[in-house]
Amino acid sequence: MSVRNVGIVYRKELIDSLRDRRTVISMIVVPLLVMPLLTIGMGALSLTLVSLAMKEVPSVMILGGEDSPRVMADLQRLNDVRIVPAKPDYAEEISNKEIRAAVEIPKGFDAKLAGGESSTVKIFMYEGELKSGFGADRLQRFFREMRDRTVREHLQARQLPETVARPFDIEEKNVAPPEKVGGVLLGGIIPYFVILLCLTGAMYPAMDLTAGEKERGTMETILCSPVSRTHLVLGKFLMVLTASIATAILTIASMAVSFGAGKKMLLAFTYGAADAALQITITGKAIVSIFIVVLPLAVFFSAALLALSLFAKSFKEAQSYISPLMIVVVLPAVAALLPGVELTPALALLPVLNTSLVSKEIISGTYHWDLIALIFLSSSAYASVALAIAVKLFQREDVLFRT
Repeated sequence: MSVRNVGIVYRKELIDSLRDRRTVISMIVVPLLVMPLLTIGMGALSLTLVSLAMKEVPSVMILGGEDSPRVMADLQRLNDVRIVPAKPDYAEEISNKEIRAAVEIPKGFDAKLAGGESSTVKIFMYEGELKSGFGADRLQRFFREMRDRTVREHLQARQLPETVARPFDIEEKNVAPPEKVGGVLLGGIIPYFVILLCLTGAMYPAMDLTAGEKERGTMETILCSPVSRTHLVLGKFLMVLTASIATAILTIASMAVSFGAGKKMLLAFTYGAADAALQITITGKAIVSIFIVVLPLAVFFSAALLALSLFAKSFKEAQSYISPLMIVVVLPAVAALLPGVELTPALALLPVLNTSLVSKEIISGTYHWDLIALIFLSSSAYASVALAIAVKLFQREDVLFRT
């Protein structure tokens, strides 16, 4: 095999691809813009929406309570909720977001409270709806404070200490470092975008260098050059791989910068009260490790896309062939986000899923070197098979000159 011939083909295809706007957008622009928009833009938007929802005074409905003037008066004095007249269709109004929550006061609530009898206060809400949840939380806080105050009054009346009602406390302690907690929470999202953009970065060059050549009628001209078909396909493959690797590198670098800037912005918004997810840190070691495990996957994507695109007669037909591949890649990448899915020797042999899972572990600061080696070797084997198929297909006249 002539490395010089492969290099000539690669250099020619690289120059042509850099002149193509779609390739430049998918390889450079998308990775540099997607992560900042997702981490900083979406983070700022989410914080703004949550802040606005928290500032809203929710409309709540009180059901019953006619025989309990004390609790009704306390509820009417609340400044963080707005009491609306009771209606029998309160559930429908909550579902239609006309009111945020409703509370049902049991009969004789004041009397039972004074007599030490037990009763149940029901709070109705729209589960999963942000503003309804805030309204229900404010009602729960009011009744929890009333319950604690009543207990203290009863204990004081009997000259008993408050520890009688609460003889001991339960305290949970997190022993994992903050970056590990953040890695568990957000680590699955990062590999998902790296894998997805790694695929999309190789997609347009692969289609353009095969189906695009057929559509433009330049495939025959290239084949007439004094270069073997093996050298041609390897040169084209290296160009597609360059696009995929460049996309992966830019994605990882953009991700690291975006998370650094995003953390500072979110900490400023929360005045330093950072959640565990904000403690995620992408170290240089993690970036290099992720790149190493993603490299065989990029080779696999490049060879597979090149082989699929060779079957197509036109660029449009190549898109129809490759579109289902997006689903095949997205599903295992998303599976890594599911709770309880952990890296095992069996899952280390499944392409895409293994890379996504090991990248998640690396981000959280955990390095299973034996599994990392297994994943690298298995991914390299899949990549070798895909590349061998692409080279074999390039030797077939019925594939190259489909009409």
